[in-house]
Amino acid sequence: MNQKQKIFEIKKITDTVSPTFCLAKWHHTTIYLQTGETHSCYHPAPHKIPLLELAVNPTALHNTNQKRDERFSMLQGEKPSGCNYCWNIEALGDDYISDRKERNASIYTPERFAAIKAAPLANVNPQYIEISFGNECNFKCGYCHPKASSAYYKEIKTHGRYKVKNHGFSVDNLEIYEEETNPYVEAWWAWWPEVRKTLTILRITGGEPLLQQSTWRLLDDLEKNPLPNLELNINSNFGVKPILIERLAEKVNNLVTQGKIKDFKIFTSMDTWGKPAEYIRTGLNLDVWEKNFDTYLTKTSLPITFMVTFNILTVTNFQNLLEKLLEWRIQYNGTDQNKWQRVRFDTPYLKEPLQYDMNILPKEEFMIYMQSHLQFIKNNVDDQDRTKFSELEYEKFRRVVDYMGTTTYSDEKLVEGRKDFYTWFTEHDRRRGTDFEETFPALVNFYKRCKHEV
Repeated sequence: MNQKQKIFEIKKITDTVSPTFCLAKWHHTTIYLQTGETHSCYHPAPHKIPLLELAVNPTALHNTNQKRDERFSMLQGEKPSGCNYCWNIEALGDDYISDRKERNASIYTPERFAAIKAAPLANVNPQYIEISFGNECNFKCGYCHPKASSAYYKEIKTHGRYKVKNHGFSVDNLEIYEEETNPYVEAWWAWWPEVRKTLTILRITGGEPLLQQSTWRLLDDLEKNPLPNLELNINSNFGVKPILIERLAEKVNNLVTQGKIKDFKIFTSMDTWGKPAEYIRTGLNLDVWEKNFDTYLTKTSLPITFMVTFNILTVTNFQNLLEKLLEWRIQYNGTDQNKWQRVRFDTPYLKEPLQYDMNILPKEEFMIYMQSHLQFIKNNVDDQDRTKFSELEYEKFRRVVDYMGTTTYSDEKLVEGRKDFYTWFTEHDRRRGTDFEETFPALVNFYKRCKHEV
């Protein structure tokens, strides 16, 4: 049974509880300790973890009252509004693979499913935790937020908010807890001895985790107190000093080879390649990045996964990254086709801010790029060859293409998005010393037309 078949087999089982049931709401959690917020996947907006709830229920780092309400809603077959990403994908047709369906398949075990059916609203020690210890970061990606980037925070503090309707945040009332004195970090280390007993996947995100001391503390703790059933993941921008990548490679190699953890995976973000990639992720130096990428893949035998946040600036340039992915698969996979894929990627699409949303582009001009990228993947699909693309990778990108092709916005929303597009990137160039027109020649006419909306 391949992965796609498994997803639809598990769907038949979870549908017996509810057609909107999502195991992630029980067994997945992302916790942002620097702001005291949580959600169960990255599609719904994070919500605050009340310190009062945490005081009486330490598991409220995950089991907030808001999540309890959303779980109850799903059990009734309702669709919580925060989960619209998946509802939109599923509205395209039964054969489309939403993240809800994929996660149900990846999380499902008969024991977990039976436990939820027996006590659906009980506190849960999640199977999967993604945790951010702080916002310290050397990048300021355009669609990111000062909550997740200290560099972005400093820019807004210096220059003020962007004068746009979408993503024009101020940091004046934004409370960011310092890692060393954060009550949520304290709560995490208090919960850790208990939650580690049943945890199967722990993913450390940021900010940039390799710049935060809690990341290294956790790696040290795992050396002293192994968790042989734990899969450890880290999100890194791979733009840090090479010595940190070397240190990481040595530590995770030891943890895996000595059986102190079950597995280790690292995730990095890249939306295209070349100068457009450096524009999207201010602070990215591709020479440094590629050196770190090579160091990690050379000094370990472990995989790396690209999280492609497919956005408006990816539309005309995506094939550049696809070509690099094939090149890296040849370089790092070796000749043994029986091994698993080392260079992986996923293609979730960006929903906000609106000025980065691909759906504000004129479809008649830009869908041709999307179809071209999809055809390039299709021409290189071979599930038996690790130097090619997989059928599942093709299916995941097909849903992005179809979503763009079928999504229409009102004239009002288009005007709003295009106004913000011109204003945002004009100000981006002024603040960051970038040049939009030089970097994205295929978008210049659109950029100039957007000027007339302002």
